[in-house]
Amino acid sequence: MLIQILTHTPLYVWAILAFLVYRGMAAMRDRDVEVRKLVMIPAVMLVLSLQDMSAKFGLGGWALAAWAAAAAGMALAAGLAGSERIAASTVPGHVRVRGSRLPLVMMMAVFFTKYVASVTVAVAPQLRQDTLFACIVCGLFGVFNGWFIGRLVGDMASVRMLPVAPAAA
Repeated sequence: MLIQILTHTPLYVWAILAFLVYRGMAAMRDRDVEVRKLVMIPAVMLVLSLQDMSAKFGLGGWALAAWAAAAAGMALAAGLAGSERIAASTVPGHVRVRGSRLPLVMMMAVFFTKYVASVTVAVAPQLRQDTLFACIVCGLFGVFNGWFIGRLVGDMASVRMLPVAPAAA
């Protein structure tokens, strides 16, 4: 059955996995990043989650409530936890971002939650109407999205606290 599942997975799914692994590996090393690009991965993860929730359960009711509650709670926790991963960069318009394994772990968590939920509803379509299943899946997406959002908010707060570089004459 596992072979059947893997061979019937569309190619674009493997392309998304490759992109996420690439971005996660890049996030493991210190690098200079344009401030506006700090939003990219949280936005991609949010779109992947909301698209999957909409396709499987619709964007309403208990599924959306589970996602929103989990996202808000984790965003608050991640934002309050803070980090010192943002520093000034010598490149104008950029910040120095300290590397971490956690973005890769969280991206894989979103991807595999989406993948496993997709396989599960393909095998047992009745689960689309199961409120508990929908709340569990959407709650997981909320936890992951909340982490990305909370971290982004913390990063943007750190960016605002950086000293302003003097203008070039």
